[in-house]
Amino acid sequence: MASADEWRAVLETVVARNRDLDIRKYFRGDATFAIPELYVFLEAEHYGYTIRLKSNAVLERHIQHLLTRPVGRPPKKPVVRYHDFMNQAASWDKPRRVVAEVEWHQGELYPRVGFFLTNLPWRCKRVVRFYNQRGTAEQWIKEGKNAVKWTRLSCHDFADNQVRLQLFALAYNLGNFLRRLALPPAVKHWTMTTMPEKLIKVGAKVVPHSRYVVFQMAEVAVPRKLFAAILDRIQRLRAVPALVPS
Repeated sequence: MASADEWRAVLETVVARNRDLDIRKYFRGDATFAIPELYVFLEAEHYGYTIRLKSNAVLERHIQHLLTRPVGRPPKKPVVRYHDFMNQAASWDKPRRVVAEVEWHQGELYPRVGFFLTNLPWRCKRVVRFYNQRGTAEQWIKEGKNAVKWTRLSCHDFADNQVRLQLFALAYNLGNFLRRLALPPAVKHWTMTTMPEKLIKVGAKVVPHSRYVVFQMAEVAVPRKLFAAILDRIQRLRAVPALVPS
């Protein structure tokens, strides 16, 4: 695991690269980033942030009224409650807003509790939703690792590995572009790993004729109608010819 100084060096590099962009900037991180120096740094750079905090007795005292089990038969859907409050830990330079989420699940004796430090003015539910999107991004990263193997950076030079990573990212983006725009609804659930195995890396028999070439492929993975539908969708992605002025 990287140290706090290593994380700070990486973040400073990313922040410096985007400092001149006229856009809203946000940061979200797990409890690894619960570093007081980081809060000050992000606030000075005008970043909106949400960072998970580890639970402790001080934070739990603020939500005692939410830790009582709801009355009645527990519903199948979790009962979710939110609360926010100002808190200042001993290592903080000032009080900051903390959002708490308490989830009561059917069949569980104790609730699931999460604390999130934030400087965003949003409602509690939106703050938690913003933080949870971090997990979605991690799933995309994991998918890229499994599908295009973009962690295979075995070159000796850093610059060479940087180029290889960019090529891997380009391959992932092209594959994701194909998945989102060319796959019919029946196979929209295909992952970036499934798609090459069933659609691209498939065997075929080449039968040449005097005027044309036939590719004979088995319909085990992709039936003929499905393959034709995918080709039709790809055909429709062609750019519209520009109109020539008369």
